[in-house]
Amino acid sequence: MVLPLVDEHKPKCYLCHEGFENIEKLKEHHNSAHKEFFESNEKQNTREPAPGDVTVF
Repeated sequence: MVLPLVDEHKPKCYLCHEGFENIEKLKEHHNSAHKEFFESNEKQNTREPAPGDVTVF
């Protein structure tokens, strides 16, 4: 299968594969259409060493 390279420079939503003219429109799309996904899958900001990690000073 050969894919066209026509819209290669346009940002694309990785959830629904819809293309947008610029990154601002993509951010607006993420905040409106996929708001639930991004709210439920936020990364936790707490970072701590995993059990068994060794710190070298």
